[in-house]
Formats: sequence, structure tokens, C-alpha cells
Amino acid sequence: MPRIRYEKAPDICEAVNAILESGVLPHIPPGTVKCVRSWGSRSLAIARIYGLPRAWITALGYNPGYVIEVIHERFDRLDLNEKIKVLIHELLHIPYTLSGGLRPHGKLVNSRRVNALFRRFSQTPQYRIAERALDAEKQ
Repeated sequence: MPRIRYEKAPDICEAVNAILESGVLPHIPPGTVKCVRSWGSRSLAIARIYGLPRAWITALGYNPGYVIEVIHERFDRLDLNEKIKVLIHELLHIPYTLSGGLRPHGKLVNSRRVNALFRRFSQTPQYRIAERALDAEKQ
């Protein structure tokens, strides 16, 4: 059985931070989310978000944090706008409390909200930063 390989994804982190700096999700401070790219997953998911559970935060003395994993086989094939929408979708899972927990799909995490936030984000100067970061991986 092949192992899944993970690497830090600075291009994804740059795009995520551009989204956060734009103010479309003002409750999430830039730098709270780290990003990795995985290879070899058989998952049907395009990306996933992980939160650090409260017990770990307390025991290790960490601040709440989140990790977005993009799955190379699926994410990197998307066009630029779809990649940004996927990242916005994953960020929507982060609750206002920044507790380390995650919101479920439903009222606050859905495609209508993703599309509305994408439209707002695409009108900001930070959109160009995300665009350059995500296009850099093609070079």
C-alpha cells in the first residue's frame, strides 16, 4: 500500500494569507493557518482542513491553529478560480471562536457562501497576490 507524502506548501499559504488579509473572513488572523500538499491519497476530497483539538492546545501550550491539506492529484488540476474557492471553502470551516474545532457543512459552510465570498475577494488587491502564488506552481 503506497504511503501518502506530505510537503509544506508555501504557494498555498501565500494564497490563504492573501484571502485572510483581504478581510473577507475577518475573524481569522493571517498566519493562523498552515498549508501542506499531499501526494498519493486515494481520497475523493480536493482539500481538507484539520484543527488542533483543545486538549492538545492546552497540554502543549499552543495557540489554536489549523492546517489545510491540498491533495495534489485533485487540487492542482483545478483552474485558478476553483482553487481559490476550495481554499475559501476550507477556511469557512474555522469557527469565529478560533477554538481549534471545525464547523460542519450547512448554514455557514456551503457553496452559496463560498461563491459570495469569492466575488468579494476577487474585487480586492489581494486577489492578484493569490493569483500569482497559485500560478507560480505551474512554472
